[in-house]
Amino acid sequence: MNGRRTLRLCVAVALVVTAAAFASTAGAQNYIVLYKNQAVPANAAQTIAAAGGTLVYRYRQIGVAIARSDSATFRTSMLGENGVGNVSGTAAYATHVPDTAVDGPADPTNVPASDADTFSPLQWDMRQIHTPEAHAITGGSPSILAADLDTGLDFTHPDLAPNYDAADSTDCSSGAPTPLLPGNDQAGHGTHTAGTIAAASNGIGIVGVAPNVRIAGIKSSNDDGFFFPEMVVCAFMWAGTHGVDVTNNSYFADPWLFNCHNDPTQRAIWKAEQRAIRFAMSNGVAVVAAEGNFSDDLAHPTQDVISPDTGPGEVREIRNSCVVIPTEIPGVIGVTATGSLGLKSFYSNYGIGVTQVAAPGGDSVLQPTADLGHGRVLSTWPSYLPCSRQLVDGTAHYCYLQGTSMAAPHVTGVTALIESEFSSDGMSPGRVSAMLGQTADAVGCPDAATLALYAPFPSVSNGAPQTCQGGSGNNGWYGAGQVNALSAVTHSP
Repeated sequence: MNGRRTLRLCVAVALVVTAAAFASTAGAQNYIVLYKNQAVPANAAQTIAAAGGTLVYRYRQIGVAIARSDSATFRTSMLGENGVGNVSGTAAYATHVPDTAVDGPADPTNVPASDADTFSPLQWDMRQIHTPEAHAITGGSPSILAADLDTGLDFTHPDLAPNYDAADSTDCSSGAPTPLLPGNDQAGHGTHTAGTIAAASNGIGIVGVAPNVRIAGIKSSNDDGFFFPEMVVCAFMWAGTHGVDVTNNSYFADPWLFNCHNDPTQRAIWKAEQRAIRFAMSNGVAVVAAEGNFSDDLAHPTQDVISPDTGPGEVREIRNSCVVIPTEIPGVIGVTATGSLGLKSFYSNYGIGVTQVAAPGGDSVLQPTADLGHGRVLSTWPSYLPCSRQLVDGTAHYCYLQGTSMAAPHVTGVTALIESEFSSDGMSPGRVSAMLGQTADAVGCPDAATLALYAPFPSVSNGAPQTCQGGSGNNGWYGAGQVNALSAVTHSP
């Protein structure tokens, strides 16, 4: 596995027409069809068929259809249809993760939780954001549903099974929701992030940030760990229609790390994803996203050498009109990573105005610990996958990883605790984001001596040295600061 992909996320996410729509056809690929008026016309199946394709799924609420075709003229033909804004094939458009309307229960029980599981002493990350103290007040409520948009979820894991919500989980890897089956997480990444959010306080292994809330798995990638756009759209539409309170997004979407608004080959894709994310947020879903692991200043991009992720990457100039999705969609809670000393992780992206808060993601280089993880974050792992830094508790497996992928689920968990405590007061996504910032521990930009430690880790994209803009409580490295679970659950909203 090459170094570029290892850096990417784990430095060491309406109407089915026919079964034939999912068949593997030589030369066929899926397409995003973006309609101008945010409504899919009734005759979409017919016009798509006339252009040489098959309708896979339609999302009427946002004017997006997923089609499949092996015709070289499909895009051109569809662009000639009235009402079609843009069309993009998605076969080459994905990000790869290596290694790495049903209501909830009516009972809003909000009870404390303990942090005395087997590997709790190894969870430096939880102590750093004061989750044990928060758990003395609440472990979260089972009326709150957190959804992990990732590579899947091993829902048989002993630390996840007690909180797993099967009814609100789904597999979007085809571009349309289907049941989530056993063994669905072939990367392990989703199982790891889900454990940080909601591993049960049950005497086994670890304890998540919100160990009493329900966790749903929304598989948003294929088994190779590629997050194709139709999968991401499907995932957010599912979250927005299934009572999800908060989603974790430890990936970036599309083939391009930066999606440029004026690029015709990218516009249909980022616009469809934007519509789906906004749909979810308009239905009360808080969206938390990792910022990425390239030491990049997302607020001042100049060059992208990472994309397309399916390889090989190409060097292209970019501007501020180019954004990373989902973290740079307005309203999304962007998260940077910190290590065991509370400093920004050496690999973490950052950016003034992009970063809302920071959270532990691990740092094995500048902030190592003395345990097997050497500064990484320990969380749940499928028993059927290998892990180079693995711990086992009976039949339950755990793995050490690092990345902004590991930071975001800490924020997702704190969000779930906030919503558990204050949902009766009406917690909109904007209000949740504000409370995360208000209760975070402010961290200022580093002094010159500390900043010098990051000199060996310039931007992967353009070679620029890492810099930090802003003051304590609002800067590019930490946003409002590092999240604090205890302050969050004791805050007066």
